[in-house]
Formats: sequence, C-alpha cells, structure tokens
Amino acid sequence: MTYRPIAALLGCLLLLPGATYAAADKKDEKPKWDVNAAHGKTRSVRFSTDEGTWLDLDVSPNGKSIAFSLLGDLYLLPIEGGKARRITQGAAWDVQPRFSPDGKEIAYTSDRGGGNNIWRMPVIGGEGTQVSKEDFRLLNNPAWTPDGQYLIARKHFTGERSLGAGELWMYHIAGGAGLQLTKQKNDQQDLGEPAVSPDGNFVYFSEDVSRGPSFQYNKDPHGLIYAIKRLDRRDGEIETVIATPGGAVRPEPSPDGKSLAFVKRVREKTVLEKVDLDSGEVKTIWDGLSHDMQEAWAIFGPYPNYAWTPDSQALVIWAKGKLWRVDANTGAHAEIPFSADVEQTVAEPLRFEQRIGEGTFKPKMIRDAATSPDGKTLVFHALGHLWLKALPNGKPSRLGSDDDHYEYQPSFSADGKKMLYTTWSDADQGRIVEHDFAARTSRVLTPKPGFYYGPRYSNDGSRIVYAKTSGSSLTGNLNSGESGVYLMASSGGEVRRLAREGGDPAFSADGKRITFLAGDGLKKKLKSIAIDGSEPRDVFDLKYVNFVSISPDGRWVAFTELFNAYVAPMPSTGGSIELSKDTKAIPVSLISQDVGSYLHWSADSKSLHWMVGPNYHSRDLTETFAFLPGAARDLPKPGSDKPVDVGLSVAYDAPGEMFAFTGARLVTMNDAESQQEVIEDGVLVVDGNTIKAIGARGAVAIPANARVIDASGKTIVPGYVDVHAHVNHFTSGVVPQQNWAYYTNLAFGVTTTHDPSATTETVFSQAELVEAGAMVGPRIFSTGTILYGADGDFKAVVNSLDDARAHLRRMQANGAFSVKSYNQPRRDQHQQINQAARELGMLVVEEGGSTFNHNMPMILDGVTSIEHNIPVAPLYADVINLWKETDVRNTPTLVVSYGGLSGEYWWYARDNVWEDKKLNRFFPRETLDARSIRRETAPDWDYYHIEVAKAAKKLRDAGIKISTGGHGQLQGLSLNWETWMLTQGGFSNFEALRAATIDGADMIGLSKQIGSLTPGKRADFVVLNSNPLENIRATIDTRYVAVNGRVFDVDADMAEVGGKQRKAPEFYWQRHHEGRTFGIEYGPTAPCHCPKSGTLHTH
Repeated sequence: MTYRPIAALLGCLLLLPGATYAAADKKDEKPKWDVNAAHGKTRSVRFSTDEGTWLDLDVSPNGKSIAFSLLGDLYLLPIEGGKARRITQGAAWDVQPRFSPDGKEIAYTSDRGGGNNIWRMPVIGGEGTQVSKEDFRLLNNPAWTPDGQYLIARKHFTGERSLGAGELWMYHIAGGAGLQLTKQKNDQQDLGEPAVSPDGNFVYFSEDVSRGPSFQYNKDPHGLIYAIKRLDRRDGEIETVIATPGGAVRPEPSPDGKSLAFVKRVREKTVLEKVDLDSGEVKTIWDGLSHDMQEAWAIFGPYPNYAWTPDSQALVIWAKGKLWRVDANTGAHAEIPFSADVEQTVAEPLRFEQRIGEGTFKPKMIRDAATSPDGKTLVFHALGHLWLKALPNGKPSRLGSDDDHYEYQPSFSADGKKMLYTTWSDADQGRIVEHDFAARTSRVLTPKPGFYYGPRYSNDGSRIVYAKTSGSSLTGNLNSGESGVYLMASSGGEVRRLAREGGDPAFSADGKRITFLAGDGLKKKLKSIAIDGSEPRDVFDLKYVNFVSISPDGRWVAFTELFNAYVAPMPSTGGSIELSKDTKAIPVSLISQDVGSYLHWSADSKSLHWMVGPNYHSRDLTETFAFLPGAARDLPKPGSDKPVDVGLSVAYDAPGEMFAFTGARLVTMNDAESQQEVIEDGVLVVDGNTIKAIGARGAVAIPANARVIDASGKTIVPGYVDVHAHVNHFTSGVVPQQNWAYYTNLAFGVTTTHDPSATTETVFSQAELVEAGAMVGPRIFSTGTILYGADGDFKAVVNSLDDARAHLRRMQANGAFSVKSYNQPRRDQHQQINQAARELGMLVVEEGGSTFNHNMPMILDGVTSIEHNIPVAPLYADVINLWKETDVRNTPTLVVSYGGLSGEYWWYARDNVWEDKKLNRFFPRETLDARSIRRETAPDWDYYHIEVAKAAKKLRDAGIKISTGGHGQLQGLSLNWETWMLTQGGFSNFEALRAATIDGADMIGLSKQIGSLTPGKRADFVVLNSNPLENIRATIDTRYVAVNGRVFDVDADMAEVGGKQRKAPEFYWQRHHEGRTFGIEYGPTAPCHCPKSGTLHTH
C-alpha cells in the first residue's frame, strides 16, 4: 500500500464553522436557501414545443388525462392529445408524476425543497406538500399504494464511488421518517423503479443483478444487468419475476393484475414487453422505444415512467420525442400529439476571462512548510526546491544551489541547528539528506535510492524516523520494495524496519515510541510502536480524519477532518479511541478560517502553523481554548490572524528566439464562427512566446534573425486544447522532472490541458514548474481536488453559501480558476457553489453523473459547462431550444460516453493502437500492450458514442459550443480520438478542429490568448505532415509542436529546437525496465482519475 505524504493527506483545507463556535454562529443563522429564487442574473425563456426528451408520464384513474413532466415542470394533457396545461412552475425541477388512486392528487419528485424529495399536490393545481424530507439520502420514483395512504419511493444511498445505489422506502402521505422495505446489497448495484400491484400485496422493482459490485462505465446490456423482482408486503419475501439477457426494467403491473409490462434491450433496440403473471408467457409489444439507460448510472430509472390505461388494453409511453398509445395485445401504436408552452428561468452562465501571465508570478502551490524551533525562519517547497524565509518580512532564498535534484519535506532538529529533507531526481531517485546550517554542508543519510517521506528527528536528535513507499506511474517502481516505517541513528548505521505499512511517522515526546498513520479511505488508524519494534498499539480510530499531529510535549493533538483543522487535548486511556471533530468526550476546537495545508506545531507546543496557498498562518492555543491560563475571555474567531505572505516571485518562462515557418497551409481559426480561413503557402512568424505575423508568402516579412523552418506541404493548426484532460495528476508526493504524460500530450499536439479532477498539490506543483520553464509540458490548468459530494475522507460538505465560499477560496488560493462540482446530491448545493464562483470570478465545470435530471438543472443554474454527455440521445426540441438560450457549454467526452458503449473501444477494436510510434516512445509500453492488444469488438450500432456525437452536432448547430476532452484514456491520443469522433456525428473536419482549438480555449476563458493563429496571441501551434481538412486523422501526424514559443521536434523524440536545446526525454522505463504495470485495474494511464475510495471498480 502506498502512503501519501502529509501534503497529500491534508490537500487544501477550508473554512467551515467549528463546534466551539456553534452557539455564536446560531444567532447569525441565515434564511434557508431558496432553490426557486434568482441567484445572479437571470432571464425567462419561453417557447412552445411538440416534442420532448425523456418524459415521465402517468394516466389518470379515469383514463381521461395524462400527466407528464417536461423540462422540470408538470403538465396535464387530454388522453387524446392536444394542448398541455402546465400545473407546476418555477426553477424547481419536477418530474415523475403519479396520479393518486382516487385521481385527486399527483405525487412527484421535486428538488424545490433543496434536494430531490417526494411531494404531492392537487390535480387541479395549487401548492405542493412535501412528503419526505431527506437532505442527503434523496428520493425519487414515487408510487402510490392502492389505499392512497402511502407512497413508496427509491431512496438514494451515495456510496464511496459516484452515484451509489438505492433502497425502497415507504412514507405516509402526511409525512414522517419513512419505513424501509429493501436494503441495498452494496454501494454500486442499484435498485429502484417501484410499482405497486393493484391489490397492494406486491411491490415490483428493478435491481442490478450483474456481477458487481465494482463500478463500471459500460455494462453489457446484451447480457443480464437488471432483473425485475417483487416484494411481498405481507411476509417480506422477495422473488425474481423476470431475469433474461437484455435485462428487464421499469415494471408496470396492469390494472387488472394479470400482466406486467417492462422494458428490455434486444440488440440495437429497446423494446416494450409484457409477461403474463399467471403463466409466465412473455410477449413483445413494441420495439420502437428510445435507447434505455441500463448501461449507465440510472438513479431515476433506466427508462421514463409510463402507464397502462385503466382497461388494461393499452399503454401510454414516451419514445423518440413523442407520446404514444400502444395496444397491449397487437402492438399497434399511435402518436398522441401534444404541444406545450415552456417557461423557464435560466441563470447567466459563469464565464470569466482568464489571463496567461507575463513577466513574473508568485507561486501559490507552497508546500512542505516547516517552522524553525525559534520561530524565526520558515522553510518551504516551491518550484521543486526548498526556500528559506526570515519571518515575518524576509525575502525567500534557496536553501542550496543543486538544480539537478528536487527537494521536499523539511524537518528541523529540536535545537534548530540541522534539518532533514528528501530529494528526488529521475536519474538518482529519492534520498534523505541532512543539512547543517552552521557548517553549510549537506550529507546523504539513506544507504540506497528509493521513495522516502516524512523524515523526523527525535527530540534529542539521536534518531531519525521516516517512511518508505512504493513509486507511482510517473516515477516507476524501482527500489520501492519493503515499504513501511523505518528507524535509524542520525549518525548513520543500521536501519530498522518498525512497521510494514505507514506514513507520517513521528517520535513521542520521550523518544521511546513512534506514531504513524495506517490504513486508507474511511478505515484509518493512528498507531504507535516502541522504537525496538515491540508493543504495537492503536491510538486513534479515524474515519474522516486524514492527518494527525501530536504536539512535541505530547499534551495536544491537532488533526484535519474533511478539510477542516481542529485541536484537542491529547487523551491517554490505554486503548484506542475514535478521534473526530464531533466527539463529545473531550473539548475540540476549530483552529482557523480557510485552513490550509502543512499543519505543524511550534517547538514549544503552544501554537500551530499552516499554509493557505502562499500565506503562512499561526494560532496560539490561548486563542483557542478559554480554559488555558492567559486565554482571553472572548476568544478571537478563526481567521482573525494576519497571514504572512511568503513573498516569493519568479520569472515566467520567456523564450527569446524568433522562428519563421514557411510554405505551410495555415488553418487559423480566426473568426471561426463565421468563416473558415485557410491561408495556402503561408508564413508564420514567432517572436519569443508570441505569434508576430501570419499571412501568405510574400505578404509577410521574415526577420533576418529568424530561424527559418521550411514547412512546405505541411499544415499548421492551433495547438489542441483538452478541456477535460486527466493528465496523470492523481499521484502524490514527488513529481518527476520529465513527465511522460506531458510529453505524450505535446507529441500528439495537445498544448493546453484543463484537468477537472486532480490532486491539488500534484497538479499545481507541476503547473508552476511548466510556467517557470523548469518542466516541459502543455499549459496545465486544473480545478484541483473536486468538490466531491459522495462519501469519502475528502468529500466537500456544502450546506450553506459560506461553506461553498470556503471551498472555492481554498482552491483559488492554490492556483485554480475553476472548480468541479461532482455529485453534490442537492440542487441547493449546486446553486451555492455557483454563487460562490460568481463572487470569486471562478468557473464551475459540473457533471450530472450520467443523469438527465441532474444535468438539466445545472444548465438552468448557469454552470460554465456540462462535463461528459447528456446520457439521452437524441436530444429533442425541448432541450435544444432551452439550452441554446444559455451560454452553457458541453464537453461530451465521447471516449467515455454515458448511456452506452464508450468511444475509446471503437478505436481499440479497429486500430492497432499498440503500434503507434509516439505511444511507443512516450507511453509505458507494458500498460499500452495490456490495454490495446487483446480487445473486444462490437457492431457499429452498439457504439453509443456515435449517437452522442450526433446529439452534440445538433447542439452545435443550435449555437451551443462543444469542446473536446480526452479524459486521459490514452494520453494525447484520446483527445485526437475525441476530435475524430465528432466527425462520426456529422461535424465537418473544420468544425471538429474548431471544437479542439478555439472553442476549447473559449470555454476556459482563454480565447483571447490561445486557440487560433492570430498575431499577438501566444505561440501555441502544431505543424502537421498532412491536411486534417481532407483527413481528420491527420491531427496526429505531427512534425513540430510549439507551446509558448518553445518548439519541439517530434521526429527527434521531442528535443527542443533552439531555445534551451533540451534533449529528448528519458523516462523511468528507459532507465530501468521493471515488471510492474501501472493502472491496469483503473484504466490505461494512472491510478484512477475517479474519486478514490475503497471501492473496486473498472472502466
């Protein structure tokens, strides 16, 4: 098991009101957030439509009316069709209407209370009544019992990985906490879609019975995913009703109780069938349904609600954008025409221009901070090296002058005369080094290279403890055996392994024991062991706590929990106790506002220090606990301290060379909305990091001092912008000096990446190295750690606007201009994050987790972009006409499309991916072979990404901009796949290139600086050997790639042309072949980019 260093465990910590201040905060309690209120600038959108997308419906008990949901409102329609009457309105998203048995009320799912719950309202209209009142385990799919007294619904249980699973619960119509009917079998396999038999004895439901319990993007619908089961309400027994290949979902018993209708997959079609409940005979009714969602997450159900007519002779169902009446015996089907007036409120999207810096910048990803024992000096890591700063106002200076090794994790001796730290270089790997301040000398303490973290002195300075771990997919795994916690004398000599696993080791106050963190996820412990390896003990049981630090005197314990930092007296009970911010056994206090990383004690145990971006914070215990001598009567609130800016400023990389590329075809992307500018036999002049001039040969003067590169017969396009790029940023600890994932992306033409889920420390450390010119790579932008709404020790709890502000401030402090809201369960949480972003000028990229009823409210609420595709395809006039009235973008990530087989499998099946020259040079071969050589295939109609691409084309034609995201499936190549797949959906080659260049740049607010070949913009471009306007697959036929004016020769293995004349890179597998393959269990490139958890899953 790999243990993360302190920084990775802390991440970046945030502002939230703490337990000690709860009473004070209560008097300042703010009004409850109103989902229906306007947040930011809004406007009304009105139009009429005669088709709809994913419409839930029900038929009234008298057979005269249809209730259906359209774009978040409920409508009533005569059974014969006609003009629909809207009966709910407002920003709330109302779906899944169900008539009460007496026909007087409608139950429905609504987020109008903040999150999805079950509501009911009179059929004639009027105020709704909330039935269930959940704020985390949200509900959908209401079904009435025949007596009209209860509603049975699916309760959603978010697990440690994404969307989780469901249970059936029953609620009295007057309210209450509800009664559980079924229990989820694990965190991944869903259960839902309840329907009650006419006599009330049975509750039918669909359940995922696939092999599970691992998470999968694309389950096989031609096998068995869902089965229909029924619960006997009389004795609690559950039996399977139908389970066949193609699955069975959305059960609907006939009013006469004789038949059960259901939906299944038959090859390329989704089919309506029925089973005779007496004989078991199954009959196909109609094969004209729309694509079901069995392959995806479908927490609202794999198909929309439909209903029988009261005489049990027909069914009314949505399909292909229309409502249909289908004869239950013959399958004859007729459209029920309707028209509906739509009125919705849309918020102004979060669009803010970003700037690529010039001159100097202040690094924000300050990590590995340590304060000297006398409190006069701060040591910290930035840009690969350790820096010293005299507190409070000194100017930072490098600890040493070794540019060949990165330096990390400083730790002072108790007398302050010496300091331990670790180093890393790709050639030499890691070491522990001791620095003597007086002698100004350093010596290596570790006997061999490896992966070393957290070295600490004992209080008397005679011993050193440290952790040894395995490597990562970026560094390789050589010399990573025998991980664990180690002890050695500070003078050198024998090294003793105390524990086989553990991280963040530290000495006890008397130096006789070592504490260390063990475990991962929601099952962690702080352990203790004697220095001779005897008497192992458990000190704390930890769930959400992910870092613990005991004070040097042993009297206090500081810890972080869900990004908050707390401190408490250190108890000693002789046994293990649970440590949590919520404990009532001992006083626990929040210590800071906008708490940052690298929390550490002062040498005298009287104060704590930490970082928030470039700001150094401190807080005394006397400002924290009123019972301490010298404490003030009124304690200062967290955040009242004045932080110290580390004051580091460095130069941006600034190439000084001039280039002229002559004779090429220039596809400029200038004014690409209204023209397709192509300059034949053109000249492109680069001055430093900027495009100086472009034009036809003879119309552009070539400076005498320019390095001329003959590009005759070649095509130059803007550098590709991957706005959903997981560029292997999920490792922690050391970063490589030469990152193979960065080189791979550049070699394939990707010059800008935006990573919407990454380890904060890892991604911004490398982004700043690239900005400073110390590392080769594309431009690196990121959200950092996602604002995760599911369970885990890094989930982001958002229950107020202040919570959201704190989360966004902490991300902005470390360099993010965007955040990713990921599976926050409630609508009010999404809106609060958006409002905080609006105030801070940040972008919000959000994904609805393959759920139409999550994606659409996100569009209404004005996010910057919807990441991944809307799972429903095609999209019909209702969605198109609403979406086009906003400026919310979409990045469909066809490589991992939701709702069906993902696009990446198309290319594995049809291309010899393992033969690609650039992948073989820049990508770990063993991982490439394992991912690409043995592959599955399917007929063209089974690849759902083509339908998704067609939907994207329809959106783009309506003016909704589409961006490209390679998702890190195969670094660099997957972004090109994404571009090619757009043409499978009808995009022209130019339109696909536009999506991969200027539209992507515009989505992240950088279109004024990159994305087109325009004088004055940054020199990011790709020289191709062939013409992608003729053959879109020419996008990977790269000859030169330029980023920020640095030109790299692809044919020379990405050696730099001129400039710093950096040689072709050398990666770990070229230095030392090793047998371990990284990432096979998670996908092709790295430990899984998905939020980590203890849940096994596959892609």
